[in-house]
Amino acid sequence: MNLPLDAAIEVVCVIVNCGHASRILKYARNHGISGGTVMLGHGTVKNRLLNFVGLGDIRKEIIFMVADENTAENLLESMNRDFELHRPNHGIAFSYPVCGLFGTHNIPCRCGSIQEQGADSAMYHSITTIVDKGRAEEVISAATAAGSKGGTIINARGSGIYETSKVFAMEIEPEKELVIILSEKEHTEAIVDAIREKLKIELPGHGIIYVQDIKRAYGIYK
Repeated sequence: MNLPLDAAIEVVCVIVNCGHASRILKYARNHGISGGTVMLGHGTVKNRLLNFVGLGDIRKEIIFMVADENTAENLLESMNRDFELHRPNHGIAFSYPVCGLFGTHNIPCRCGSIQEQGADSAMYHSITTIVDKGRAEEVISAATAAGSKGGTIINARGSGIYETSKVFAMEIEPEKELVIILSEKEHTEAIVDAIREKLKIELPGHGIIYVQDIKRAYGIYK
C-alpha cells in the first residue's frame, strides 16, 4: 500500500465474529490495503435468545488497518454493501482519523487539516478504556447504566510505572483489558463520567480512558 505524503490517514476498525478476520483481510487487499492487525476479544451486547442458549458473550476478532481517507471510505462503503453490515449481527466497521503514521511509512502530523475535514461533526465516538484484567465487566456495567448498548473487550498487557510489582526480584507486568464502546455523541459524556466514577479512574493505576471521533460507522444499531 502506497500512501501519499499529503494524505489524510485513517484507521479502519472492523469487529466481526471469530473466524471471519481472514476473509476481511483478503477483501481489504482487493481494495488497496495490504494488511492489518487482528486481535481477539469478545462482545457484550445483550441478546435474550443468545443468553438463553449460553452464547451471550460471543468471541470476536478485531481488525485494525491503516489507509488514506479515500481508500478507507471506499472500503467501508463496499463492506457495508457486500457484507450486509446494515443487518444485525453482521459486524461493525468504522474509521477514525489519526494525526501521523510511523513505521512502514512516516507521515507527519496533520491534526489541523483533519479538524478542517469535519472530524468535529462526527455523530459517533469511540470510547476506549484500559483497566486491570477482571474489571472490564465493571466498565461495561457502568457504561450500560449510562445508556451504552455494549462493547468489545480485548486482552492486553500494561507496562506503566504503576503497573509493575516484583516477585523474587522479577518485574511482573499485569494483564489488562481494553474495552471499546461506540457511543452516539450526545451520550458520550454521561458514559465516560459513569466509568470514571465507578472505577475511580483519576487514581493512579486505576485505568485510562480516551475518546475518538468516528468519521464513518456501519453496523451500529440504536
